[in-house]
Order: sequence, then C-alpha cells, then structure tokens
Amino acid sequence: MMRTVDVTVVAASPDVVFALAADVERWPHHLAHYRWVRFHQGSASEGIVEMAAWRPFGVFKWPTWWKSEMRSDSTNREIRYRHIGGVTTGMDVLWTVTPHPVGSQVHLLHEWDGPAWPVIRRPAAEWVIGPIFVHGIATRTLAGIARAAERSNG
Repeated sequence: MMRTVDVTVVAASPDVVFALAADVERWPHHLAHYRWVRFHQGSASEGIVEMAAWRPFGVFKWPTWWKSEMRSDSTNREIRYRHIGGVTTGMDVLWTVTPHPVGSQVHLLHEWDGPAWPVIRRPAAEWVIGPIFVHGIATRTLAGIARAAERSNG
C-alpha cells in the first residue's frame, strides 16, 4: 500500500488552520498550484468535490485532477476524503489539525492500493504517484494553508 505522510507546524490557532483547510472552495485563492475546486453535491462540510492542481517540475507544470467524497468534522478538526474519480480512485486522505506549542500541527495522510493497472500497479503508486505527485502537491498545499493561516494572525 502506498502511504505518504506530510506534517507541518503552523503559527496559528488550530481553529483558524482547520477553517482554511476545510474551506476547499477557496483553496485556489490561497494556493497558486490549485486550478479549481468545485462541489458537485452536498455542502462545504460533506459532499462530492472535484479538485485540480498543477504539479510543477521546474518550468513545466503537469495537470492533475481527482474527484472525492469529502467529510469535514470541526469538533475533531479532521477532514476525510475518499477519491472516487481520477487516477487516484480509491485513495483515502485524512487531514488532522491539533494544538502545538507554536500554534497548530497539521498531519496529512494519504493511503492507497494504487491504480487499477495490471503489473505496474504497485510500482506506479509507490515509486511515482505517491512520492512525486501526491507528496509534491501535499507539501505545497500544507505550505499554502500555513501561509494563509499565519497571515490571518490566527
């Protein structure tokens, strides 16, 4: 199973960080690598959301896209996604925002069995998609949410 873990510490309160992380429709405003985010059904706390981002490689940008079931839990400051469309169909994602002496810690976990491609399924997930695409986009997303939260003086 492919598993990526990305963690960052943010100098802002957990409530501020969680609110920005959960407000996915505003991500393109805060995150330059996001092309769009659209809800297809439901609301900002639970529904089907489509996301598209760029994965930069120097001057070249690779377009990525996926559709997820999203569920946001403000009490526990958790956001869960289950990818239901795109190459990463079947991927589970968990955002967790917890208190930290500096403000907040954000833990981002992606788990996935890989694409439905015979023979190369695991190598594609574990050697390319996870470390290059998922981690590459996740680190930029965490950094952008951190910058937005810290700018808000949260």
